[in-house]
Amino acid sequence: MLSHAAIWESIDNLAKRRGLTPSGLARLAGLDSTAFNKSKRVSKDGRERWPSTESLAKVLEATGEGFDSFLLEGGAYVQTASAQNSTVPLLGFAQAGSGGFFDSGGFPAGQGWDEVRLPTVSEGGTYALEVSGDSMLPLYRDGDIIIVSPSQQLRRGDRVVVRTREGEVMAKVLHRQTEKTVELHSLNPEHKPRVLSSAEIDWIARIVWASQ
Repeated sequence: MLSHAAIWESIDNLAKRRGLTPSGLARLAGLDSTAFNKSKRVSKDGRERWPSTESLAKVLEATGEGFDSFLLEGGAYVQTASAQNSTVPLLGFAQAGSGGFFDSGGFPAGQGWDEVRLPTVSEGGTYALEVSGDSMLPLYRDGDIIIVSPSQQLRRGDRVVVRTREGEVMAKVLHRQTEKTVELHSLNPEHKPRVLSSAEIDWIARIVWASQ
């Protein structure tokens, strides 16, 4: 279920992920620049105001964000008893880079993994990775847990985990993907973009949630 505060927090977090203010996000979506102002979130008599579904649809279309990731990464899902029982396998980046830990689809193989609990019910094949390194600073820090889904459709601007056929594992932003190449950007400006041929890539999985 959703809460009023959490849905607005998701809008604020989406704006931050795109390097925008809430007003800038509204303009990007073709809305009035004041549509997401804090003053618009509660009426003068104290009643809660929710963003319209039309406004949300325009924002998601303008940013290329999926509705699930908008809710999950923005924190809009309120934890429930059924969600508290949802766990996924937990691997380190070093394990992810080693052979024999994944099948051809990018899903963990075998049993006996450590586990991490999710704030929402997971879909089949979802698993967790512990971040190492600084290429995803300032959003993801060394030691953060990210939840990835190999089965979700990829879009430009998605945060992803990529494994090369040489065993290198990296968390990046999917900037562009064609039949022959994949261009990956880092949130940390000290790390240059990477362009890999499709033949170099073993699998790509979308980041759907992070514990920070």
